[in-house]
Amino acid sequence: MKKQFKTIDEYISASPKDVQRILEKIRRTIRKAAPEAVEAISYQIPTFRLNGKSLIHFAAFKNHIALFPPGPAAFKKEVSQYAGPKGNLKFPLDKPIPLDLVKRIVIFRTKDHKKN
Repeated sequence: MKKQFKTIDEYISASPKDVQRILEKIRRTIRKAAPEAVEAISYQIPTFRLNGKSLIHFAAFKNHIALFPPGPAAFKKEVSQYAGPKGNLKFPLDKPIPLDLVKRIVIFRTKDHKKN
């Protein structure tokens, strides 16, 4: 049976050390971009919620870090190189994570959440 995580800390600590550092950087980036968002676990992956709704999810896989959802059409060109088959973004572990892009996606989604 797969481990059931209750917190993002538990999720990150279950990952390999090198991946833990990457996950923490993504977590800090999201926190800075959306300080009012609340940490949670949803679908057994790290999630940030805003106004009771999911804002952004991220998860570690064998060869990449995934970000869900991928971002608005305004970022289509920038995210195209990271596009995954199920509408998520896949950041390869052997390349630098585009934290500025993650930040801009979260800021955009935060503004969008506040409108709705």
